[in-house]
Amino acid sequence: MPSHLHSLDSGERVESQVSPRPPTEEQSLDQQLIEFRRNKFLAMPIAGAVAWSGIAIASIIFDSTFAKCMSVFVGTGSIFYLGLVVARFTGENLMRKKGNKNYFDTIFLYAVAQAVGVYAIAIPFFMLEAESLPMSVGILTGLMWLPFSALVGHWVGIFHASIRTGLILVIWYVFPDFRFAGTAIAIVGVYLITIMLLLQRKLP
Repeated sequence: MPSHLHSLDSGERVESQVSPRPPTEEQSLDQQLIEFRRNKFLAMPIAGAVAWSGIAIASIIFDSTFAKCMSVFVGTGSIFYLGLVVARFTGENLMRKKGNKNYFDTIFLYAVAQAVGVYAIAIPFFMLEAESLPMSVGILTGLMWLPFSALVGHWVGIFHASIRTGLILVIWYVFPDFRFAGTAIAIVGVYLITIMLLLQRKLP
C-alpha cells in the first residue's frame, strides 16, 4: 500500500476514535408513555394506606381535637417519604436520575406537588373550624388521582377520587362525632381497593 494512503487510513482511524458519537435519540412521547404505564404504582397508595391508618389509630386514642389535627398534618405530610421507602420493596423508581427522565414522571410529580399545595386551602378552614381538617385534606389531596387516571389510561384514579370524596362527605354529614376516625378509615378502605385494582391492571 502506498505510504500516503497508509497515513490517510491511519488518520481516519484516529479521527474516528476521538470524534464523539452522536447523541442517542430521545424516546418519543408515545414510547415514554408506554414506559410510564409499565410502572406498578403501588408505592404511593401503600404509603397512603399506612399513613391514614396511623391517623385513624391516633383519632381513636386521643380525645384532644388538637392531637387529632396534628396526626392528620404529620400523617399526610409523610406519605411521599413513606412512598420512597416502600418503592424500594416494590421495585419502583420514584426519583429517576437526570439521564433517565420520563416526561410523564414529571407530570405525575407535579400532581403530587398539587396535592401538597391544597394545604393553602385546608389550613385557613382548619383555623376557623378544626374538625374540617380531615374532610378538606382528605378530599383535596385525593383529587390528584384524576390526572393519574388519565396518565395510566385506567379508571382506577377516577374510582379512587370519586368514591373517596363521596364517602368523606357522607361521614361529614351523617356521622359528625366520627369525622376524624371515620374519614381516615374510609380513605384506608379506598386505598386497599385501589391497590387491588392496580395489581389487576394490565400492563402494556
